[in-house]
Amino acid sequence: MTAASDMKYFASDDGDLAYREAGAGDLVVLLHSGFCDHRVFDAVVPALASTHRVIAADVRGHGASANATRPFRWADDVAALLRHLDAGPAVLVGVSMGGVIVSDTLLEHPELVRAAVVCGASTGEFQDSDPWHRTIQAETARALAAGDIEGWLKAFLSYVPGPHRTLDEVDPDIPRRLREMALNTVSKHTPGEKDRLVRVTDTWSRLPRIDVPVLTVNGALDTPDVIAAAQRLADTVRDGRSVIIEGTAHYPNMEKPKEFNAVLTDFLHSL
Repeated sequence: MTAASDMKYFASDDGDLAYREAGAGDLVVLLHSGFCDHRVFDAVVPALASTHRVIAADVRGHGASANATRPFRWADDVAALLRHLDAGPAVLVGVSMGGVIVSDTLLEHPELVRAAVVCGASTGEFQDSDPWHRTIQAETARALAAGDIEGWLKAFLSYVPGPHRTLDEVDPDIPRRLREMALNTVSKHTPGEKDRLVRVTDTWSRLPRIDVPVLTVNGALDTPDVIAAAQRLADTVRDGRSVIIEGTAHYPNMEKPKEFNAVLTDFLHSL
């Protein structure tokens, strides 16, 4: 766990946003999955920091970053962070929700992005029709609305093994760490709190304009719809490529860090 003293902050237009920084060189920005924080990249930061300047952010409403008090877009927060750092364009790397933020930033602030890695995601307009995923979405929504945090956590942690395994088949340290992060983020919010996030729209039709290198990464054990949408993303941009990591589902950065880091390193060396 990153000590509070290791975190840096910058004043956005709506509260302070937090990030961790390591290394020196070309800039890589890591954007975490939903309900988590920068610690999902604990095994990634050291691997990249030997050759790059690495920023692992807590996105708005998560971790140590401020909640929104007015409408916002995460892509605009990423742009504000890059301008605060006075560096870039950057390579953006995002997992799950963070992958959507990467796609959004590519579309809304292309001048700030040198290349992109989208893991376990495509765009914010993707809808997974897989029955397993739909059941989890319904249960997480029900549990949160009812204030049933334990029920919500049980459903949320189902993403770790994915639809083809049980949680017993996964290193117990991974759900333990995700649980800790999720509880911290949920504690920042209140039941019935207004959702101030403004979604980025018209995403798929704009993707063909993206001309920087884009890599999609997926765990082979994730849902078929997620994997197919990532492939569609890679096929739609001008310079897209895709990688599948075996033996993992939605969190290859945590479950298969050696393989995930090798994929990232190879991509960065190709730029």
